[in-house]
Amino acid sequence: MSRPAQGHLAMLAFSALVAGSFALGGQIANEIAPAALNAVRFGIAGGVVGLAAWASGGLSRDLLRAPWRFLVLGGLFGIYFVLMFEGLKTADPVSTAAVFTLTPIMSGVFGWILMRQVTTPRMALALAVGAAGALWVIFDASFAALLAFDIGRGEAIFFIGCISHAAYAPMARLLNRGESAAGFTFGMLIAGCGLLFAYGWRDVQATGWSELRPLVWIAMGYLSVGASAATFVLLQAATLRLPSAKVMAYTYLTPSWVILWQIGLGQPVPNPMILIGVALTCVALVLLLKEEMPQS
Repeated sequence: MSRPAQGHLAMLAFSALVAGSFALGGQIANEIAPAALNAVRFGIAGGVVGLAAWASGGLSRDLLRAPWRFLVLGGLFGIYFVLMFEGLKTADPVSTAAVFTLTPIMSGVFGWILMRQVTTPRMALALAVGAAGALWVIFDASFAALLAFDIGRGEAIFFIGCISHAAYAPMARLLNRGESAAGFTFGMLIAGCGLLFAYGWRDVQATGWSELRPLVWIAMGYLSVGASAATFVLLQAATLRLPSAKVMAYTYLTPSWVILWQIGLGQPVPNPMILIGVALTCVALVLLLKEEMPQS
């Protein structure tokens, strides 16, 4: 399998796993402080990835070079996840996932600023189609809400977090110095864990850990392993094989995966009109992934 093909496969798995965090996160967001949840989550994920990196020989002294890199990357992802759960306190998981699909546009901008990665006309069209689909879902398939720009508080909070996520892909590619995906991810997770514990220490102390219902612990386990350890490694592997905009293109699948997750969890099927926006995000994915025709 070619390196680009490996990147595409990694991002396909990434999109499905990330969608689960929206579906499960929406059910527990109001039961535990986001900073406390994510501090523990990063710690567990760091342990899992650290073991995997050690077993595969991915841990080396090279990781100690310029450790500030991991603080930058861990901080970006920490901001994203804390604001994600703040947003899920009031926002619907499907509309939150739609906000997430706006990250390819921002990632393309960061990719140009940091690495001068150029967005082609086809990619620009795809980003525009995807943004239109995302806005249709965010505004609940209502032209009136769109014209009034009546966006929910949760979606607005999460949008700020998505800016941090969009910056991660090109920043990781810029700061990587040849480390393995697992080793590099381990450094980022440990740094992020430290930052989150420092920021949310009061929330960690105030949380009644023994009083949390089983669903919270199940969700935390999934978030730590499936939606953190696995996705961070997949994202890191993909960013080293694909341009930033194409890496983030797979976020367009997230609303579709979230709908499937919610149906699987016993939630009702969304308004059929919203599915128009979801379909547009899928069209954007196809446009983004289609190879540019060679210039004659």
